[in-house]
Amino acid sequence: MYNSDLIEALFAAVSDNLRGIDKIGIAFSGGIDSTLLAIICKNMNIDTTLLTVGFPESNDIEFSRIIARKINMHHKVLEIDKDQFSVFSKKIKNKMTCRNLSHIENCIAFSYVAQLASDNELNVILTANGFDELFCGYNKFRLIFNQGNDTINETIESRILNELELITEIKQVVGKYDVSIIQPFLSKGFISIAMKFPMYNKIVSDDDFLRKHIIRKIALSFELPPEVIIRRKKALQYGSLIHKNYKRID
Repeated sequence: MYNSDLIEALFAAVSDNLRGIDKIGIAFSGGIDSTLLAIICKNMNIDTTLLTVGFPESNDIEFSRIIARKINMHHKVLEIDKDQFSVFSKKIKNKMTCRNLSHIENCIAFSYVAQLASDNELNVILTANGFDELFCGYNKFRLIFNQGNDTINETIESRILNELELITEIKQVVGKYDVSIIQPFLSKGFISIAMKFPMYNKIVSDDDFLRKHIIRKIALSFELPPEVIIRRKKALQYGSLIHKNYKRID
């Protein structure tokens, strides 16, 4: 498998999931995954708005604004009101049967993204979910590296199942905003292709703090800003400071 095969698969996954849709929002942190998705949509001439949520002092708010300007794409930001956060987050939690903290915080985050999309008359949101699972983006993969490829692949499969469960939960809690959330890189076709790439394209050692190497190479070929390409993984609930503020009230 070659970089060109993955590039073709990336574009095909977006195209296949957007048939008949020509206006979208992208859940955008300015990280490598969401920025690469944004550039793919820009290259496909899709009417795209980048959507960022977070507390005013959060890294995601500051970084996403810088990157959106650099890639010259339309960008909307929702700054979370600390005084209203407690009531908002409790409403989301009460809609859920799941009590996984990460899932709750992600559902809260995507509820804000859905609200921002709705406020801007967008009814389709794309996410880059799947890259971290398929290309060993999480730090967990570094910790299990020495256990071998079988263990890593089992963990990839487990992470994918967890992500699909999370997406189902997110779709349930954002229903009132009348938006559709699409994850092109969690489609069966894309997963099948991604799983064929050798492990060294994803992670190379137990002290590999970047990982997702083939994704970074593709991002470099699309001339993404260098600070995006070398930026380490920071999950949405952390970069937006939702985790930090939710812990205070939970």
